[in-house]
Amino acid sequence: MAVIRMMWAVDVEGSGMSPPEIVELAIVELDGLDLTGNSKSWRCRPRGGISPIASRIHGIRMEDVSDAPALEDIAPRVHEWLEDRPIIGHNVRVDYDLLAQKLIGWQPQSVIDTLRLSRDLLPDQEKQSLQRLGAEFGLDIMVERETGSTAHSALYDASLTARLFLHLLKPLSEGERDNAISKADILLGRQGSLW
Repeated sequence: MAVIRMMWAVDVEGSGMSPPEIVELAIVELDGLDLTGNSKSWRCRPRGGISPIASRIHGIRMEDVSDAPALEDIAPRVHEWLEDRPIIGHNVRVDYDLLAQKLIGWQPQSVIDTLRLSRDLLPDQEKQSLQRLGAEFGLDIMVERETGSTAHSALYDASLTARLFLHLLKPLSEGERDNAISKADILLGRQGSLW
């Protein structure tokens, strides 16, 4: 088996305002097809507030982040953690676009979408949301226990994404993994294989 690179599963929770801002960000490290146990999460104070709808989804209110730093203040540290490693996310386009906008000069090697991956590998699965797949494969209880949080917290969602990624790829051969990853990379054509 080829050496698999280090990568991060990412999730951001947004303000629900226009323009969107990050109010919570979490990353979970993978080394090949294993979790390293290394994770990091930050809460950020958005300049434009948090909409009531977004607060109902992720449970974060302005008073929860009133003492948190602005994303701009922690952006260099976040950039340092992420480096240029590949990232993984469920419906990752939103997370990637927001991070790329805020982390000037940051460009991951690959951006792997576990939603695309699951649609490709599980075409008969009717519902493909992160929470639905996590429940279907029994990953949700484990992640809740490990993180101490629930769905729509950035750390929970990043951890569940990492576990879903591993669950989908572990049964595949190296060649099948290469193919599946290539199809799921939203930056396809810009770089080589992860594996």
